[in-house]
Amino acid sequence: MRTAKAMARSGPGARTAKAPASRLGDRMRYWFDNSMSRGTPALIAWLSVATLLLILVFSVFVTLLGLRPDSDAPDGFLHEMFYSLLHALDPGTIGGDDASSWRFVLTMLALTIAGLFIVSALIGVIAAGIDTKLADLRRGRSIVLEQDHTVILGWSDSIFTIISELTLANESRRKPVIVILADRDKVEMEDDVAAKVPDLRGTRVVCRSGSPMDIDDLALSRHTAARSVILLAPEGSEDPDSEVIKTLLALTHGGEGGPNIVAEIRNPTNLEAARLVGADRTVLLDIRETVAKLVVQTSRQSGAAAVYTELFDYDGDEIYFLERHDLGAATYGDALLAFEKASVIGLIEDGVPTLNPPAGRVIGNRTLIVVAEDDDGLETEGRSLATPDLSALGTALGAPELPTHGVLIGWNERAPIILRELDHYAPAGSTLTVLTSFGTPQVPALESLAVTVVAASSTDRATLEAHIAAGLDQVIVLCYSDHLAVQAADARTLVTLLHVRDILGRLGESTPVVTEMLDDRNRVLAQVAHIDDVVVSGEIVSLLVTQLSEDRRLEAVFGQLLGDEGSEIYLRPAEWYVQPGREVTYATVVAGAAARGETAIGYRSEALAGDDVAGFGVVVNPAKSRTFAVQDGDRVVVLAET
Repeated sequence: MRTAKAMARSGPGARTAKAPASRLGDRMRYWFDNSMSRGTPALIAWLSVATLLLILVFSVFVTLLGLRPDSDAPDGFLHEMFYSLLHALDPGTIGGDDASSWRFVLTMLALTIAGLFIVSALIGVIAAGIDTKLADLRRGRSIVLEQDHTVILGWSDSIFTIISELTLANESRRKPVIVILADRDKVEMEDDVAAKVPDLRGTRVVCRSGSPMDIDDLALSRHTAARSVILLAPEGSEDPDSEVIKTLLALTHGGEGGPNIVAEIRNPTNLEAARLVGADRTVLLDIRETVAKLVVQTSRQSGAAAVYTELFDYDGDEIYFLERHDLGAATYGDALLAFEKASVIGLIEDGVPTLNPPAGRVIGNRTLIVVAEDDDGLETEGRSLATPDLSALGTALGAPELPTHGVLIGWNERAPIILRELDHYAPAGSTLTVLTSFGTPQVPALESLAVTVVAASSTDRATLEAHIAAGLDQVIVLCYSDHLAVQAADARTLVTLLHVRDILGRLGESTPVVTEMLDDRNRVLAQVAHIDDVVVSGEIVSLLVTQLSEDRRLEAVFGQLLGDEGSEIYLRPAEWYVQPGREVTYATVVAGAAARGETAIGYRSEALAGDDVAGFGVVVNPAKSRTFAVQDGDRVVVLAET
């Protein structure tokens, strides 16, 4: 039974007994474990120490016992240690020993066997260390030592289009580099890029594994020394915009200054939060609104998608800015005819672009907005010698706008924006029927467009025949990207297109049909249905992202091209500008457009449309001296306000 005194000592106020002092063996073992945890260098050091002790012990043993024969006596103890080292490292050394003393031979044999174990372990440790280092390098965890490179953060299917466009843009650069940082295996990324973009045109692609949202991982890309940073919206994420905003925080945490940043935002409600983080360094691309506006613009006129694609990609002609020129005393109308292989489309004053300004505006020191094949040598672009034939200008007038009637088949997150954009252009009394198999369409408040929603199968022939009737002005087919996988959505869209085109053909109608595709590889299949225009959502966004990463001034220009304010792209009858049947130069077409207060940037030829299936016969920025005869159905691509 415990005594009261003993209980008092063990009470709550009693001191805790000291832990027994650690033994020397425990301390040595702990110290050894800590040294071994330092990795391969520590292992090599311990094996070296073991080798030194081994040859020291055997040297002392042979010297004290006098085992070595007199015929092979060393010149001192250090010489003996050297002989022992040779026996430990090279088993063949024992073959040269004097066999007259078996005790010496057996001792050296034991030394050689012990040395084999140590050397084998040493080789294994070194090999394992090298393998580990190679594995680290293959995982892409080393910092990139590049400057003036392009950084792509994140991974999605659009990355291949972006890389391909960047390689075209980099053709005039010296040793261009693209750095990709994504939360994927480095080797897998390299293999995917090599398979999808086989021709890099001299551009080197460097992949690194890591999370773009992690500051330490982000430093691997050396984004602070980059020319521009492209931030992709991650696919498969439940909230991709939150990840984009968090990555923006990681990019801008160091304060002001740094490369131009282009970021994709999927939900327009997150734009304000992203702007607060990105500040003036970041260009935000609203994916939904951009694709929706492009669908609307192309649905209003056949061939418009080919014009936008030509301006947005680097394969052909694109938009550049010409700051140094000698047109200060000239007017905008004069500048339209100034260059042989470049088309002036606007001016920049105080950082604000204006497309298709009045022809009488004096250029002064303003920057020219031009469409050209390349910016390399743009300042030395040759002047046009073609003289417009003013007697061949057209005199036809446009017809007044009448109410339109259309059908929109399909529904996704971009559909409400498409309805609002269509309403901006629709004359009073216009109607639109929405036919969808999925979702519950929420029609926004509209002013001029009356919308009727029909819930039915969009691939059922009878349902389509009930709504695709004679007299329609436009048919828009959207993909079910919110409800189906990419290929399944495109497959359903293709089936709908085949039915729609066949129904219109039986009715003898030439109603324009515009469709949205998710995968660019399905564009060719859509051409089988003789579609007027195909808008590939992911591809268009990728093209815009690439252009904005090269020059952020394009943001305002693209906004005007796709918006409903200011000048926009139209494909108008060629007889409005030149007399039909006359063979004229393109300079005459430009003069005809200028006379109407418009800017010509190209034309669409019916003669070329049959051979140029993908481009719909559209030619952007032809040479001013190029001649052609205007035929029925030809159209001029112009920038105009109405």
